[in-house]
Amino acid sequence: MDTFDLIAIAPELILAFIASDLLLTSAFIKEKKADQSPDVFHTPKAASFVYFCSCILLVGLGIAFLFRVDDLPYYAMYGLFQSDPVANLLKAVSCFALLITLIYSKQYLIDRGLFRPDFIVLALFALLGQLVLISGSNLLTLYLGLELMALSTYGLVAMRHSSGMSSEAAIKYFVLGALASGFLLYGMSMLYGVTGSLDLVEIFRTVADPRINHLIMAFGLVFIMAGLAFKLGVAPFHMWVPDVYQGAPTAVTLLIAAAPKLAAFALLFRLLVNTLLPLLADWQPMLMILAVLSLVIGNVTAIAQTNLKRMLAYSAIAQMGFVLLGMLSVFDDHAFSASMFYAVTYVITTLGTFGLLMVLSRKGYDCETLDGLKGLNRKHPWFAFLGLLMMFSLAGIPPTVGFAAKLSVLEALVDANYVSLAVIAVIASLIGAFYYLRVVKVMYFDEPSHEHSVSGSTIAKGVLGVNGLMVLALGIFPGALMAVCLDVMRNTLLGG
Repeated sequence: MDTFDLIAIAPELILAFIASDLLLTSAFIKEKKADQSPDVFHTPKAASFVYFCSCILLVGLGIAFLFRVDDLPYYAMYGLFQSDPVANLLKAVSCFALLITLIYSKQYLIDRGLFRPDFIVLALFALLGQLVLISGSNLLTLYLGLELMALSTYGLVAMRHSSGMSSEAAIKYFVLGALASGFLLYGMSMLYGVTGSLDLVEIFRTVADPRINHLIMAFGLVFIMAGLAFKLGVAPFHMWVPDVYQGAPTAVTLLIAAAPKLAAFALLFRLLVNTLLPLLADWQPMLMILAVLSLVIGNVTAIAQTNLKRMLAYSAIAQMGFVLLGMLSVFDDHAFSASMFYAVTYVITTLGTFGLLMVLSRKGYDCETLDGLKGLNRKHPWFAFLGLLMMFSLAGIPPTVGFAAKLSVLEALVDANYVSLAVIAVIASLIGAFYYLRVVKVMYFDEPSHEHSVSGSTIAKGVLGVNGLMVLALGIFPGALMAVCLDVMRNTLLGG
């Protein structure tokens, strides 16, 4: 391994080393009262130390990746790892997303006895899996990154041992996640069997050869698409999403709902665009069916939900349908950048939505139902306004960023002559607007059913306010972020 390789993977190495070191160090941090906590991983002092170090680490990593956004694409680790503008931008957003998640979650975790060093370290390892996955240029690297991310989130979902619902959600997540991994691994093994290589560039060259066995490739592609659909949480492979969103603690739900979506987008981009583009005629119809089913099932089913987290789960299924639609216009970097812009802005909106739910929760009470938001405007008009911004953004109502994101994807569809798909997407969005606006109606026009209280630190409330204003500002002036997404996508495709 040369020096260049070490520089290329330095952020990931630093994250792995510090996360492991924090887990080890936390066991030796003692409380003032020796008998205060018999559990070595349940000491408030150790948890605070790990939390503080993790926040500093995430800020440093996020800034480091931002400085790399303009770098030219290059390969390291004998072709196992690739660094390109798309990867660096997605990594930076992932790091900041986890940072904001930890800030929102602190008081929520303390109130429920989950503010533990192992919780934070597992979140860091999940991030490490995402970073490896985003930069994977080999089937082996992609799979290792995916499994590291998945195994960490399995542990996080199951961390609330006292809750039967959390345990049930963890079992469903683990079983269905393992099934999805099996599908993906089987599809990858078939790719390897035909091409004789695990390297994505080499697979691309081999697949483009008309002499290869197309039938086996198409068969392997079916398994890969099924595995990807599971990981993305799109219909009809969405059965784990509502149960996991509802059953997991809200802080864990946010960990699953935000940054991993960027990693899933990267996996989709690496496998379908960078590797299997010659099989376009095979995977494009599959992608189309998955997108339409996700839009319809997600939006229609969400209408019947009274639990907010479950409603947001079906909303996430529908939103991923939009991301898939952006990937259909395969020879257009505008379409890819629109899909990427959609994924990034969705993460920003999701952070604010779940952050609001955690701020409105308190010890012994989780704000998870529509009743919990009734009359919020009367007591806390600022937080009601933030909730309105988040719902408007998810629904795609101007002047929020969700409108700009949906419009960019629809423009890409129309430009690629997928007018009927664009019409279906618009109709599905109109259906989705119903349940988002219902939340706004409950906050502003219903009588309060209980006393509203706001928890969380001043920093968490301040970050939530900035988060809400960001959703509004990016909706009014979306051009800068769109230009960044287009530039990084163009530089990556031209460099690749």
